[in-house]
Amino acid sequence: MDIKRLELLRELGSRGSVGAVADAMSVTPSAVSQQLKVLETEAGTPLTEPAGRGIALPVAGRALAETATEIAIAVERAEAG
Repeated sequence: MDIKRLELLRELGSRGSVGAVADAMSVTPSAVSQQLKVLETEAGTPLTEPAGRGIALPVAGRALAETATEIAIAVERAEAG
């Protein structure tokens, strides 16, 4: 799994919409959606679900987003060390 895709999922969990993630990451909403679909294919399970006007993370999505946070912290430590 690509670290950038995991970062998108993590951002989606905190921001709640593809548009907000796209704005924060300076990419298009289409690019975010495409990368999230690739990540879902890699994970072999749905990582997002509709929630009103936004998107929520089901249990699998939340678990992977939490793991993505741990990975980001580990990478940051490695780069600082």
